[in-house]
Amino acid sequence: MPTAVVTGCNSGIGHSFARVLISEGYEVIATDYIEGDQLKALQCRHAQLDVRSPESISAFVRLCLASPLTCYSTLLELWQNMKTTLSRPPAAKSSQGIRSACRYRVARMGSIADNSTGGIYAYRASKAAVNSIGKSLAMDLKDKGIVVTLLHPGIVKTGLDPSAANTPEAVLPDEAASKLWNIWQSKGIEDTGKFWHREGQELPW
Repeated sequence: MPTAVVTGCNSGIGHSFARVLISEGYEVIATDYIEGDQLKALQCRHAQLDVRSPESISAFVRLCLASPLTCYSTLLELWQNMKTTLSRPPAAKSSQGIRSACRYRVARMGSIADNSTGGIYAYRASKAAVNSIGKSLAMDLKDKGIVVTLLHPGIVKTGLDPSAANTPEAVLPDEAASKLWNIWQSKGIEDTGKFWHREGQELPW
């Protein structure tokens, strides 16, 4: 049974994506910095994880090492901290019939080519940095057969932005997670490091 780590599972897209992976037969390790009711309600292993805390990361890494990871759905900060906390990162197997991958949810505002309105400088810059790190990670892991997929979920109706409820193209977290899953599972090593919208189109850098 493949194992997946999913962050942000106490609400929103993270919670919905964890449910998708559980239904697809993954052994899911669901995490959030708040160990709330929605996290605990998931039918899988769960853990509190605060990427700002070395102690929290170390405890989580020990939990992960009990099962080789075949899918990563994780924050870039977690990956970087794992590499400095451990002498080696969590094991990632790449074998026939088992997908090894990193999946990132990235805002479209990280695209430089797609910027036609300007403004929001700090937010755009931070998302462009996430894209750049994801692209580098794709290059570093390609020889290991690990696919890195960067995904833009579009506008989603979550508590993060209450105004999204009035946006015509906004969808509920379950729909966003389902569409992201369909894209993610369709991508192979030839697609590693590319940036995709939830509706399937490739986004420019």
